[in-house]
Amino acid sequence: MNISVLQIGNSKGIRLTKTLIKKYNITDTVELILEKEYIIIKPGKTRKGWNRLFKKMHENGDDNLLMPDAIIQTHHK
Repeated sequence: MNISVLQIGNSKGIRLTKTLIKKYNITDTVELILEKEYIIIKPGKTRKGWNRLFKKMHENGDDNLLMPDAIIQTHHK
C-alpha cells in the first residue's frame, strides 16, 4: 500500500485511514520497528491492569514522591 507523506510543521508524517486504524486497533500510540530497509508500524501495547496496580500502590502508601524537594513550583501572575 502506498500513502502520501505529509508536512507537519518541521516534521513529516503519514495519515492512516479509519479502516486501518479500526482493523489494527490503533489507539493513542504505535510502536515503530526500524529495520535496515523499512519501518514496521504496530499498534502500541496497552498497559492492562495499570489502573488496578496504581490503586494498590496508593492503598499501600507507595505513591509518595521520593524526592519532594526536586519539584519546583512556580506561580504565574
